[in-house]
Amino acid sequence: MNPDGIVHVIDDDEAVRESLAFLLLTSGHTARTHASADEFLAILDGVECGCIITDIRMPGMDGIALVDRLQKRATVLPVIVITGHANVPLAVQAMKAGARDFIEKPFDDHTILDAVASALRCGDENGAERAHAHVIRQRIAALTTREQQVLRGLVDGQSNKVIARELGISPRTIEIYRANLMIKMDARSLSELVRMTLTATERPR
Repeated sequence: MNPDGIVHVIDDDEAVRESLAFLLLTSGHTARTHASADEFLAILDGVECGCIITDIRMPGMDGIALVDRLQKRATVLPVIVITGHANVPLAVQAMKAGARDFIEKPFDDHTILDAVASALRCGDENGAERAHAHVIRQRIAALTTREQQVLRGLVDGQSNKVIARELGISPRTIEIYRANLMIKMDARSLSELVRMTLTATERPR
């Protein structure tokens, strides 16, 4: 097992916890499962490395509150939030609070494993990420005004319909702008687009 690859899976659904743990174990990671955010926080002082995968919606403390608590305790563990499609705005909120990434359900094994690998590397990538943030800012600056407006809406967690209403254009047109944004920003998914924009210190205006 990878000694630096401890992944803490937090989800109130036992089947989800065990499925993710099995996937992680068979991929060479050490996995620890927790039925709630409070259960994980109870052992946090003994956690030194790794990352966290947490559901956004759980009884008691939810994923956003957990991220906020971890930030207040200056925890360096990267957090990956799992969300249903309807909860994307909440996932964006979690990223603004300090989560590293979010993944929409349903997801495949490669998506989870890639996110975990990226999270586990993040401690060694600070310099590279600063350079990448500069590239992202350049890409944002090269967008048209309308594309920047759509990007701002996506980063704010708004749906296509809400963005379309605010900009006075059709949802179909927003879909076209969104597709163009994915190409120009070199993003493979909405979560990647949001994450890269948030990590570039300036937001589109």
